[in-house]
Amino acid sequence: MFTKMLTASRVRPERFEGNAAKLFGAMAEGGDIDFTPIDWFNGGLFSDNTVLPVSSEDIEQLLSAARRDWSQIDPSILGTLFERGLDPAKRSQLGAHYTDREKIMMIVRPVIIAPLDAEWVEALARMTALVGKAPKRTAERLLSPAERGRATRAIGDAAAVHSAFIERLADFRVLDPACGSGNFLYVALKALKDIEHRANLDAEALGLPRGFPRTGPENVLGIELNPYAAELARVSVWIGEIQWMRRNGFEAAKNPILRPLDTIECRDAVLNADGTGAEWPAADVVVGNPPFLGNKKMIAELGEDYTRKLRKAWPKVPGGVDLVCYWFAKAWAMMLNRRLLRAGLVSTNSIRGGANREVLKPIVEDGQIFEAWSDEAWTVDGAAVRVSLVCFGPTNNHAATLNGTTVGQIFADLSAERGGFDLTLAARLATNCGVAFQGPVKVGPFDVSGDVARRWLTTPENPNGRTNADVVRPLLNGMDITRRPSDSWIVNFSEMSSAEAALYEVPFEYVRATVKPVRDLNRDESRRTNWWRLGRSGRDLVQACNGLTRAIFTPRVAKYRLFVWASPSSVPDSRVAVIAREDDTAFGILHSKFHELWSLALGGWHGVGNDPQYTPSLGFETFPFPEGLTPDNLAADYADDPRAQAIAAAAARLNDLRENWLNPADLVVREPEVVSGYPDRILPKDEEAAKELKRRTLTNLYNARPQWLANAHAALDAAVAEAYGWGDDWRAGRLTDDEILARLFALNQTRSAEEI
Repeated sequence: MFTKMLTASRVRPERFEGNAAKLFGAMAEGGDIDFTPIDWFNGGLFSDNTVLPVSSEDIEQLLSAARRDWSQIDPSILGTLFERGLDPAKRSQLGAHYTDREKIMMIVRPVIIAPLDAEWVEALARMTALVGKAPKRTAERLLSPAERGRATRAIGDAAAVHSAFIERLADFRVLDPACGSGNFLYVALKALKDIEHRANLDAEALGLPRGFPRTGPENVLGIELNPYAAELARVSVWIGEIQWMRRNGFEAAKNPILRPLDTIECRDAVLNADGTGAEWPAADVVVGNPPFLGNKKMIAELGEDYTRKLRKAWPKVPGGVDLVCYWFAKAWAMMLNRRLLRAGLVSTNSIRGGANREVLKPIVEDGQIFEAWSDEAWTVDGAAVRVSLVCFGPTNNHAATLNGTTVGQIFADLSAERGGFDLTLAARLATNCGVAFQGPVKVGPFDVSGDVARRWLTTPENPNGRTNADVVRPLLNGMDITRRPSDSWIVNFSEMSSAEAALYEVPFEYVRATVKPVRDLNRDESRRTNWWRLGRSGRDLVQACNGLTRAIFTPRVAKYRLFVWASPSSVPDSRVAVIAREDDTAFGILHSKFHELWSLALGGWHGVGNDPQYTPSLGFETFPFPEGLTPDNLAADYADDPRAQAIAAAAARLNDLRENWLNPADLVVREPEVVSGYPDRILPKDEEAAKELKRRTLTNLYNARPQWLANAHAALDAAVAEAYGWGDDWRAGRLTDDEILARLFALNQTRSAEEI
């Protein structure tokens, strides 16, 4: 009928609106057009007969589509249509991302299918036993009245078991509280209907009457903020229902074809309009793919007011978590209130670390993560990301499966039990506090090229009698460490007032022209008001490095855990961590295998490359240094300690060898900066040297890991093992990675207990 209507409208496109309105009106309520009966469709798509005007070209495209066979369309394709139709600027806010069937089944199978299959296997065994014990009529022998009675009762009892299971399925509710266009709900409904169909066929094979499907769209519940997506979810579910019924030999529903599907709500899933935490309808299980939105982006994407209200509404959720954590917290709260049996949610793999991990800790302590995939490739809005899939429940009575392998227990960092210790319980140590820092956060284009910076540094003194060297500093980012220096600089007025900063005339006017327009749009009032300052100045880092001749820098995200020396006059980027120590002993301990294993185990992962992330609060502050060599000691305090001397010698050797490879004397010239107090510039001697130096990066060096580098690290590791008192075990090869982590964890727990 739609194709016929389009064909009739081709010649006179202006008639399309009237023709389509007539068809849609008949579909909305039932009726006929030109003596042709039209079924009553109902459903939100046909709540009225509103039609948009179309052009001749539109009609031709519609006809091209209408002439194709859509009967076997996979409803999940609607997710892609939904994604393409959204405002791109709002996609991350809405969490609009297409999820393929295979990935969805990694959640649906353990949360829905496996438990219900197990229930049916048990029920079928009881039914089979009942029917098997019932007296049976044969060609040679008729049943007595008593036998017929027993047979009838046995069949009746078996039918009752079957009926109870079907009733269980009919009452079973699956909730997706971030359902998008309904992909999870569609797959979940198909799974329920398949289980029911199998149960009915098995019952029929035992001689019981064949049942008619009772599961349907009412079994799936959804919450979705976007009204377009919510309506698509309803349509996806209905298409899936109709297709399943027809494929399995049943007539689809009529009068109406689409019953109202109010079980898919259009609203916010975590925050009510009055600022309270949102409630979810009672369900047996929760599945879904909540929005991927990092903590740092929440204010920019959702607004400061919304973010503040959300955090206030969920006081038990730690501050600074990603948006997805609120879905985990709500599902767990429902389990504690006995309103939910199981849940399976998708998150970015940052759920394993930092503040995000805190929402998984109570689940591990009082319930169970019974299945998880810790690190899976995923696609969001065309971009590759890394995710974790987490299935959990309130009771600890399931076998645990991690990344497809049976394990003893799954911890909050989505790692398996290692010899009985849980690294997520590692405590911060007072001896390590106030030493490791994240670099300042710019929040605006404060950086300038080396040429501009040198021009400013050599200008005459400012009205206050000071040079621009006070506020113009070398900038060191992660790539400067892992690759070659980029010669970037930064304007940093630290905590100066506007009047003080203005005395540095040229840098101040640059910031006014380039940074202020950006800051004027910032939602944070403090950052709008103090537009000339970095978003976070790093004053604590400056104070900690005061008086040091050098400090230890490491990229927060990198393929390898690399530490380098840099001048405290350099300003680290926010993606760089700085340890305020200048002794080779501290450098050596940090660059040893012991600290590397610890920081990898406690850190997070970032980006499509899934590179490890170094977190000062977790990777450094929890790390148990060798006794007597802890960061609360000055280097002078252990200068005469043979252990410290051995580590320092090995560390200095490693650093010298690396520097000689990175910057060979025959390829570079060292040129003093235009003003004193800054590190010398390292420049190539000529064009050929420049080409060679481009490939001499720390990343390339560690990719190749030549034998001399391996030997230098082995010597360093041996010295650090001796410092812990584990030298004999190290030489004997008894210190496996898990053994090292177990010993370090034991040290952490002992020291944290002593500090209480």
